[in-house]
Amino acid sequence: MSGPFSPGLQTTADERFLSSLSDTSWVHSDPFRAMRIQSEFVDGFGILAEVGPAIGVFGSARTPREDPRYQAAEKIGAGLAKAGFATITGGGPGIMEAANKGAALAGGASVGLGIELPFEQEMNDYISMGVNFRYFFVRKVMFIKYSMGFVVMPGGFGTFDEVFEALTLVQTSKVRSFPIVLFGSRFWSGLLDWMGEAMLGDAYIEARDLKLVHLTDDPDEAVELVTTLAVSSDK
Repeated sequence: MSGPFSPGLQTTADERFLSSLSDTSWVHSDPFRAMRIQSEFVDGFGILAEVGPAIGVFGSARTPREDPRYQAAEKIGAGLAKAGFATITGGGPGIMEAANKGAALAGGASVGLGIELPFEQEMNDYISMGVNFRYFFVRKVMFIKYSMGFVVMPGGFGTFDEVFEALTLVQTSKVRSFPIVLFGSRFWSGLLDWMGEAMLGDAYIEARDLKLVHLTDDPDEAVELVTTLAVSSDK
């Protein structure tokens, strides 16, 4: 995989939009770019409006199919379907594919919200409803708007970006208090311990903020937690 500063790397719509190094042509191009962004919102709202109760599942695109966490994500997708919830992922491989696969094979709605990247990443084969986005921020709005809660599997920077954005929106009451379930205590415990020692210790967060997340190693418990809390917080 090419690095972010590799020569000849294909640029994305996000990169071009956020770049401060372009010439003065932005004065003429940005109004049209705004129209494209608006069209992405309209398309996303139109396609996802009828998705029904749904849970977002985040996690690494790099998780191999033989990894136990892949099987756990597949079981979570199936459990969500049996509980009457659609599964929404980023639509790619790894954990996303596993959750979509579990949902699809269990007869549930399996949604993929894809994103343009400088390297190839196609939608996985288990999506019944998919939308591709050019802009990360539009895609993030769709995740927040149409998910009643999140199950977060182990992952990298993208996964951390998603979970902390969700936590920030809940903490600041920008969205209703929906559940966030972290799966995998070996992966997440160090972060939670550090948050308690450093962030809470220096009063950057409050003790109640640490209660915004729930930790489990059991796929069935993850489904039970996120669906039960999602229903109760929606009342």
